[in-house]
Amino acid sequence: MKKIYHLGNCTTCQAIIKETGITDKKFDMQNIKEEKITPEQLEQMKKMSGSYESLFSRRAMKYKELGLKDKKLEEKDYKNFILEEYTFLKRPVVIINDKIFIGSEKKNVEALKKEVKK
Repeated sequence: MKKIYHLGNCTTCQAIIKETGITDKKFDMQNIKEEKITPEQLEQMKKMSGSYESLFSRRAMKYKELGLKDKKLEEKDYKNFILEEYTFLKRPVVIINDKIFIGSEKKNVEALKKEVKK
């Protein structure tokens, strides 16, 4: 399975897609704003990454708006926030067979590039 969860209007996602050579011919591309993440999809991502927290974006504007930095969040909170609001998913999330790549950190993008080229 090759799948990418991204935002169509996110310039960072677009740059990573272009840089890594991900195409809709090779990958199932899900724009999470248009097609919401299902609980089953999120559960699969969690199993692969180890936690909902690893999938949670603290850069989302709503993170500050809701004052979440001052609250102690638990795994169920991360899960619920991601399911309620697509911007809380750290993007992009790329799944290639049994490997998952989360977010836009440079080392992550480099590892993703190597995996896509295989």
